[in-house]
Amino acid sequence: MSINWKKVIGVSAAVLGTAFVAASVVSKKKKPDTVYENEPEQKNPLEGKKVVFVENEEEKENADGVKGHLEAVGDSDHKAGLYEKYVKRGFDIALSFGGLVVLSPVFAAVALAIKIEDPGPVLFTQKRVGQNKQYFKLHKFRSMKMCTPHDVPTHMLDNPDQYITKVGKFIRAHSFDELPQIWDIFIGNMSVIGPRPGLWNQDLLTAERDKYGANDVKPGLTGWAQINGRDELEIPDKAKLDGEYVARMGIGMDLKCFLGSVGVFGGDDSLVEGGTGEMAKKGMKR
Repeated sequence: MSINWKKVIGVSAAVLGTAFVAASVVSKKKKPDTVYENEPEQKNPLEGKKVVFVENEEEKENADGVKGHLEAVGDSDHKAGLYEKYVKRGFDIALSFGGLVVLSPVFAAVALAIKIEDPGPVLFTQKRVGQNKQYFKLHKFRSMKMCTPHDVPTHMLDNPDQYITKVGKFIRAHSFDELPQIWDIFIGNMSVIGPRPGLWNQDLLTAERDKYGANDVKPGLTGWAQINGRDELEIPDKAKLDGEYVARMGIGMDLKCFLGSVGVFGGDDSLVEGGTGEMAKKGMKR
């Protein structure tokens, strides 16, 4: 019996079209909650401001391991160009929707493995710094045990390996834990390519990135700093590379970052549990 390819293509297109419309409706409905519109007390008072980090030994140590706070020194004056506003966003929508469809079996397999090893939520959210320092809820597959302290970067944990599950070790090494951020891209809080979003309390990283305008663009699933050192980078070096990306942002730079990230899913030797802080403790060399 011959296959009617026209009918198959037609039905597939109709199904994908319906799925895209449904996903768009859901994302529009969910977007306010993901940027704390319903929780104004959680929003960033420095959103849209340029900032500097002011050291103060009397204050509590933040997520970067330093004591101090951010102070506003002006307003952000970034104006998105044609590529950033329309072309890049178009690519983000197409790639993220395609990723959600094609990788759905991977999503299911990872979710099942997590649930079997350490019962609890498959996903977790963290408050992260988005474009113009707007806080948003970033989604990840849970790679650590339920008892792990929340909103604490790995390098600030004492012996972080004790908190990571066996499944978590694998998905972190291959960056599978980042896959739920494809939804964050589709919804509009992130881009495929851009500076990796910092935690809301990584004040030093935020201030360093402001020196190069790296907080003015949407954070990414992967980026220039991510393929040039990842956890091996110190904060000033990471921020400088993020600034290089912003200065050179365009289809060529995005393609270079995208292709450079493909190897990460095969296993990345630059991933160090505990990041730069753990490397410093062990006296490791970059």
